[in-house]
Amino acid sequence: MTRLIQVYDPPMCCSTGICGPEIDPALVKFAALLSHLGESGIRVERYNLGQQPMAFVENPKVKALLDEDGMEALPLVFWDGELKSKGRYPDDGERVAWVRQALSTEA
Repeated sequence: MTRLIQVYDPPMCCSTGICGPEIDPALVKFAALLSHLGESGIRVERYNLGQQPMAFVENPKVKALLDEDGMEALPLVFWDGELKSKGRYPDDGERVAWVRQALSTEA
């Protein structure tokens, strides 16, 4: 079974975290994590509100969270449809746990 991670980012110029006037280290680490997980066979879908607004409207869970919490809900991260993170990018411990989970379930 192919695993799926879906990320719904706030509006930004790029998803890597290395563009713009200030570099966000959490975003850089998160982009690296997604790249690693993608190389491990996990499907990654990433949506930027500023560039792909329909993806936010068409997902009922995302739309409900935005209706409830507004832009403060972003970023949203789903793993196989389950909400894993809301309003922030995962911290170091969570990223390690995600890699372990990915490797243990893909084997």
